[in-house]
Amino acid sequence: MKDLPAERLENQLPDKAPLYSHGEAVTEANRCIYCVDAPCVQACPTGIDIPTFIHKIATDNVKGAARTIFTDNLLGYSCARVCPVEVLCAGSCVYNHWGRPPIEIGRLQRYATESALAKDAELLKRTRKAPTGKKIACIGGGPASLAAAGHLALDGHTVHVFEKRDYAGGLNTTGVAPYKLHAHDALKEVRMILALGDITLKTGVEIVDGEAGDGQVSARSLLDDYDAIFVGIGLGPDNFLHVEGEDGAGVVGAVEYIEELKLDPEAKLEGIERALVIGGGNTAIDISRDLAQLGVPEVAMVYRKTEAVMSGYAHEMVGARKDGVRLVENRQPAAVFREGGRVTCLKVRATSDS
Repeated sequence: MKDLPAERLENQLPDKAPLYSHGEAVTEANRCIYCVDAPCVQACPTGIDIPTFIHKIATDNVKGAARTIFTDNLLGYSCARVCPVEVLCAGSCVYNHWGRPPIEIGRLQRYATESALAKDAELLKRTRKAPTGKKIACIGGGPASLAAAGHLALDGHTVHVFEKRDYAGGLNTTGVAPYKLHAHDALKEVRMILALGDITLKTGVEIVDGEAGDGQVSARSLLDDYDAIFVGIGLGPDNFLHVEGEDGAGVVGAVEYIEELKLDPEAKLEGIERALVIGGGNTAIDISRDLAQLGVPEVAMVYRKTEAVMSGYAHEMVGARKDGVRLVENRQPAAVFREGGRVTCLKVRATSDS
């Protein structure tokens, strides 16, 4: 991969939950009561043995804590920052039922993974098995393919990862709000995965059906040349409303705009006084918070229903309001108006609560 540009807007946004110090981590870890049949483990999509890794932090065995995490989740480094722990592991913590703050599981996981890797970059290499002679292709360089490639390499296989962009990491690199995960930290995890074994990353390569041209590889050649193929092509493009005036300057997809803020050294927000974000999901909240934290004076989310039925997480909306974001409920966008090529107005119609 080529290096990221040094000057990027996302670098103006600090971590929302900075790395714990040693004392903070040990103190927080000692709050865990090591539940039998722990609800936090049941709530974790990757099944990490959370009480065990926390107990290891409490006993100052940080390397052991990291190994416990990475055994179940090779992407434990990014998940510690990005995973919505408030509605998963921490949201299931028994402390919630006692009216006490839950264990800060995400921050403890970040402490364990980052601290251990800083001291021993080859922490996971020692679990690598003997070469098998098998060759696997992974299409896409996002989290799914990276996790697959890491486990396959540790099992002794040769893995080639094909990514059509210049940078691997998928949405971790291009689409996660910078206050959660900066692109350079996402690429740090990519390099960690590549170091696990015989993994080759090929960026700027697109897989095509038919004859391949420059920067392309044919799907047929993959079928002929590899023992197996993993397909992890990620999500599709942004959705749009298909209303009058939508096509044109001043209207952009949220995922596309987040990528610009994260990667494009030419991205600027000068002259933007007001921004409307259409939608009530987590991506809408993310870009709203990004814009507000980067200094856009007025940011509002326009949602066709009420906050009670929004798909975006409630805790993220709380954070958005603290950042100065307004929520306009029960309004359906109908048309976009411009003057002199600039968006000046969004026409909306009232909707019901349903």
